[in-house]
Amino acid sequence: MKSGKILTALSAIGLCLMCTQSDAQQTPLLAWAPQPVKPAPFTAPNKPIKRLTDILARHAGKSDWAETEVLTRDYIGQYISMGPGKKTPTLFYADDRVFWWVASGQIRFHIQGQEPFIASRGFLVQVPYRVPYSMETVGEVASLRFEVRPSYQHPSYPVDETPVPVPGFAYNKASYSGGGKYDEINKPYLDFEKDIVAGGRKGGGFVKDDHTWANVIRGPGIATPPDNNFGHFHENFAEFWIVLEGQLDFLIQGVPLIKAGFGDIVFAPEERWHRATSGGTGMATRLAITPRPPSLHYYQPDHAGGE
Repeated sequence: MKSGKILTALSAIGLCLMCTQSDAQQTPLLAWAPQPVKPAPFTAPNKPIKRLTDILARHAGKSDWAETEVLTRDYIGQYISMGPGKKTPTLFYADDRVFWWVASGQIRFHIQGQEPFIASRGFLVQVPYRVPYSMETVGEVASLRFEVRPSYQHPSYPVDETPVPVPGFAYNKASYSGGGKYDEINKPYLDFEKDIVAGGRKGGGFVKDDHTWANVIRGPGIATPPDNNFGHFHENFAEFWIVLEGQLDFLIQGVPLIKAGFGDIVFAPEERWHRATSGGTGMATRLAITPRPPSLHYYQPDHAGGE
């Protein structure tokens, strides 16, 4: 069908598309994108920003604790502190990857099929679905990790492990098969300081499958864009970020400009405009987390391709 006929057909259903295409790229398309008149709320425990300094202050003097920072239909994100010598049971999740960012301390990971390794500050670690894993804090201080796993799901355990009781659930012996794998994008770990900072890389995808996208985005500080640059929004799902390095500036629809630093968690509900840019004078890095890659980004027509 020729481009003129395509435009005619699309205009009949209320869409205007720019269909010019070259071998290198396709011109951004235009659409009428639905947004609620009243922006989606920040439903507890989600807030525009959770500052790591405040989180640590709430648990001062304790070495073993967990606090939920993000909860959506797709993910639960928790800060978890584990004291020296403490271990987790061996477990796995049925159909989704689990991943972590290590904020401090040292954690030895035991992942089926991999040699054990120690992850320290800045490491990103992931485990595919149905792959048993455990971890333990090594050294003389507690470890602190930010863990992202499938929401509203309970783990399974190898038959030689004792399950942690869950109210309202009984663990029954059952057989299963199959399991996820690592690949060129999804690797067991990334040493942020060595692979990104010392290696001079800008980042890139760390987790990417049919459900999850966790993307490392790094760049130098820039001047804060004007408030009329809204950034983008997503249909039907929220986005959240962990600040891995430096200062990030976030503009979220209905919220004053946020300046976030190391370890802070920033959250944008579904269908709210949001913008993230590197701030300060040095490099800044965020881990951006969304479901369903490659997720749709709706931009302002005069800022197409912006943050």
